[in-house]
Amino acid sequence: MKIIYLIAGIALFIKILIIPNNILESGEISIVETIVKDTGIPNAVSGVILRNRLYDTIFEVVVFTIAILGVQHLFADEKSSEIVYQFTDESSIILARLGAMITTLVSIELAIRGHLSPGGGFAAGVAGGTAIGLIVITSSTELMEKIYKDYNASKWEKIIVIVFILLAIITLFGVELPHGNLGSLLSGGIIPLLNILVALKVALGSWAVILLFIRYRGLL
Repeated sequence: MKIIYLIAGIALFIKILIIPNNILESGEISIVETIVKDTGIPNAVSGVILRNRLYDTIFEVVVFTIAILGVQHLFADEKSSEIVYQFTDESSIILARLGAMITTLVSIELAIRGHLSPGGGFAAGVAGGTAIGLIVITSSTELMEKIYKDYNASKWEKIIVIVFILLAIITLFGVELPHGNLGSLLSGGIIPLLNILVALKVALGSWAVILLFIRYRGLL
């Protein structure tokens, strides 16, 4: 039987490698153009993530939330680290904060224009989390934790998740906002809003994890 499976596998490989795909070569169907037409945005990747495969994206957001809760649970019984390793020389601090400013601008641009060009909510959130990390390792940890608590970042993170899930469910039921003009900033229906929500969620979640690792491990 193993020989039969091996022959069948080789035959299938040769078929894929040699025999042409008539659908793709005929030019009658363009998947990218179809996605762009259905979503009303030029970035087909964002169209797939936030519309065609929105089920996957919902659970990706939920998994990220569960991961953050898992980190908080694992650190719950540990003692805070007495030593926190941070940048102390002025040149490193200046470069890190300059990098944080640039990364913040990139994060905002990716979140707002992620439906028009390469980018999107997850990339924007990672950029935002990187900016926060650079600020944290050059600033007072107590001050960053105070800001995190004063602005109720943890509560806002949970609210954003709930709002994202509700909007996603409404979209899955077929309710959509007008697509607008293709290529304009106010286009794509609800996709730009979902991008911004994901970016905020990932950035706030990253902030929480960074503070936890600094508090209980002393460094990132």
